[in-house]
Amino acid sequence: MTVVEVARLHKAYGARVAVRDISFSVAEGEIFGLLGPNGAGKTTTVECVAGLRRPDGGAVRVLGHDPARDRAAVTASLGVQLQDSDLQPNLRVREALALFASFYPRPADPDELLDVLGLGAQAGVRFGKLSGGQRQRLSIALALIGQPKVAILDELTTGLDPAGRRDTWELISAVRDRGVTVLLVTHFMAEAERLCDRVAVIDAGRVVACDSPSALTTRLDAQQRIRFVPSAPLDDAQLAALPGVESVSRHGDELLVVGDADALSVLTTYLARAGVLAHRLRVEQPSLDDAYLALTSTHAS
Repeated sequence: MTVVEVARLHKAYGARVAVRDISFSVAEGEIFGLLGPNGAGKTTTVECVAGLRRPDGGAVRVLGHDPARDRAAVTASLGVQLQDSDLQPNLRVREALALFASFYPRPADPDELLDVLGLGAQAGVRFGKLSGGQRQRLSIALALIGQPKVAILDELTTGLDPAGRRDTWELISAVRDRGVTVLLVTHFMAEAERLCDRVAVIDAGRVVACDSPSALTTRLDAQQRIRFVPSAPLDDAQLAALPGVESVSRHGDELLVVGDADALSVLTTYLARAGVLAHRLRVEQPSLDDAYLALTSTHAS
C-alpha cells in the first residue's frame, strides 16, 4: 500500500526554483529517505507533503488526501518534526508533550512515550536545559504523540556527536517497529545506508535516482580497494601486473591495491605462493557515498 505519493512536484521562491518535478512514492512500513546535500530541496519537499507549503505544480497525496485541501485528515495521520522546529526554552518536557497531545483526538500516553524514548528522568526539565541528544528524543516523541501512521523526521541527527547519532538511529528504527511509516530527510550517507529501505537521491531540486541503498551501490563498477601490510617486501610492478589489478600504491608500510571484483582472490593467491602474509587486511567496497557522488556528478555533466 502506498501511503505517500508525490508526482511532478514543483516549488519556486521568486526566481529560485527549489523543487523541479520531483516524483516518488512511499510504501506502508518503509523507512524512506530523502537524501542530498543542504539546499537540494529536501525540506521544501517534505513541507509540501506536510501541507506547510502549497506546491506551484504537481500533486501530493498522504493516505489518499491532498495536504493542502484535506488539512484536517492529513494532520490526524501525520507526525512531523522539521529541522528548524524549536520550543520555548522554559517549557518543560512533560508540558510540551501534554500541549502537543491536546491537538489530537486520541493521543499516545505522554508518560509512556517518555519512558520508551528514555526521557523519563527529564520529564520536569526545561527545554533550554536539554542536551542535543535529549532534544532529538523529544522531537521524536512530539512527532509520535498523535499516534500517526506516517512520520516525517527532518535532519534529526545534525549536530549530534557519533554516539548521539547512533542512539537516534536506534530510536528511528523503533518508530518503524511501532507500525509507523517514516519519511526521513538526511544528508548523511551512513544514516541512509543504516536505516532506509529505499532512498530518493535529490540534487538541485531533482530526483536523480530512487532505489534501495544496496541497489544504488551495485550500479557502480565492482571496484575493490584492498589495503594491507605485507610481512615481506613485494615488487609493486608484479602486483600491478596481476589480472584484475588496476593500480598499486604505498602509504607508509601499507599497500593499497585497487582492482575489479576478482582482484582479492588473485592477490591472496599470489601472496600465498610468495609466502607473504597480509597483515591488517581491509577490503573497501563501494559505499552509498560513492554511489551518491557518481550519480550527482553524472547528473551535473
